[in-house]
Amino acid sequence: MFEPAIIVHGGAGTHPSEWKKREPYLAGVKDATLQGHAKLARGGSALDAVEAAVIALENNPLFNTGHGSVLNLKGNVEMDAIVIDGRTLSSGAVCGVRGCPNPVRVARLVMEKTNHCLLTGEGAQDFMESQGILPVPDSQLIVPGMRLAWEKAVLTDKASSLPAASQRTASDLPPGCDTVGAVAMDAHGNVAAATSTGGTTAKLPGRVGDSPIIGAGAYADSSVGAISTTGDGESIMKVCLARRTAELLETGVPAQESAARALRFMHEKVGGEAGVIVLAKDGNRCHVARHFISTTMPWVAVNNGCITWGIDQGQEESASLE
Repeated sequence: MFEPAIIVHGGAGTHPSEWKKREPYLAGVKDATLQGHAKLARGGSALDAVEAAVIALENNPLFNTGHGSVLNLKGNVEMDAIVIDGRTLSSGAVCGVRGCPNPVRVARLVMEKTNHCLLTGEGAQDFMESQGILPVPDSQLIVPGMRLAWEKAVLTDKASSLPAASQRTASDLPPGCDTVGAVAMDAHGNVAAATSTGGTTAKLPGRVGDSPIIGAGAYADSSVGAISTTGDGESIMKVCLARRTAELLETGVPAQESAARALRFMHEKVGGEAGVIVLAKDGNRCHVARHFISTTMPWVAVNNGCITWGIDQGQEESASLE
């Protein structure tokens, strides 16, 4: 048997400098991590764990996915999500899905109920409804902070061309707001990854980022490990950041160094801010790591009976998991 583990991130970006304002982000990621770990503790699969963790973040209005997603240029919410089962390399993803409180749920259904890996737009919408998940109005997904950020972006770009208005990156998102994700290993040694996002503020309708793309937004292989990414989607896609990290793991590079080297490669080649969380297999245990080239990234991990967390560069605090 294997020692279950999980690590979850709440998005690379710039979170409020005041602890009173940033603590809720870390608390939200901690709650999501513990929900995922509870699945593992009860004998659940790694896939169950990452789905549960990401759903917790989708339901938390502080994070840019599900309830709390950013708005596109027209003021609508379009979301992307992916799940990957490292045991079989099976995956499911949706992009541009509308009115969905929990896009990661639909992504898992794509994996389990179809022969496809990715559904988009109207097709994803029809499939979602065929599985008994009824769409909700955008008003139930939009929070005041994201509405204000959209209004500011649209007003700022009034005189700009349409493409210029949509050329935004993770650094342009409201404070503390970016893609979320989780990776886990269960008692059978299987790993899984999940990533979910609302995208970027004032993006062109139909824009798809890295999150639902295998090897960019996530990757999982139970012989190696699992990765979830966050940050500037266009930069992440150009270097297939999740897969690049996995390739380093495959050559024996330690988890932390793999994350750092993959991000350094991205930054040197195409620029941009990003972060990764990594779970690397090691016998009947695993190593968890994280690295980010942004101001902050809230993350929480449970491994070897300890809970570890951080949000700032170089921060790592831990306690015994009771």
